[in-house]
Amino acid sequence: MVLYFTSNAVNPPAKIYMGKDKFENEDLIKYGFEEDVWFHVDKLSSAHVYLRLENGQTWDNIPESLLDDLAQLVKANSIEGNKKNNLTIIYTPWANLKKTGDMDVGQVSFKRNTLVKRVHVAERINEIVNRLNKTKVEKFPELAQEKLDHERELRRSQKKIEQERQQEEFKRVQGLKQKAGERSYDGIFEDADMRGASNYRNMDYDVDAFEEDFM
Repeated sequence: MVLYFTSNAVNPPAKIYMGKDKFENEDLIKYGFEEDVWFHVDKLSSAHVYLRLENGQTWDNIPESLLDDLAQLVKANSIEGNKKNNLTIIYTPWANLKKTGDMDVGQVSFKRNTLVKRVHVAERINEIVNRLNKTKVEKFPELAQEKLDHERELRRSQKKIEQERQQEEFKRVQGLKQKAGERSYDGIFEDADMRGASNYRNMDYDVDAFEEDFM
């Protein structure tokens, strides 16, 4: 079972989810999306909480109000951490999570420690925790299928973007060719005008010569 929450601290509201236990966390680690951000209490046991970013959002630019919601939710779902003040919450992109066969159930490490950020939590704020808990929904999703569907949709969107880019590039090249052609025609007409003017001058001289011969 996966628990889903909605944070109205930002607009549009943010999607948050977490596993009910460490066994559920294994599936979340395995089937996360590229745009997911993982949150956990530093150096203590806690729930694995994920933020699903919207298009255009980046993990290193999460609004402070949303970070507060996520940090409070993580703290509230840590048996030991919920009782303590001055905690540190760590977070990193899902893609930076590292899972090896020798790790315990639900345990992870990081591929790059430089991609791990921290946020300080002074104390539990019940107002935030209660607001988030009111939005909680329990679901039994097919995580593997959801990931396949999501990746398929991403490929479809990327293909559409690439097709549009190619169409724009084709139009741009055609426009350049048309302009080049117009400049080429202008040059032809200018040459023709010059030759025409030269012919008229030659004809004047011929007329004069003809008149002299006649006289």
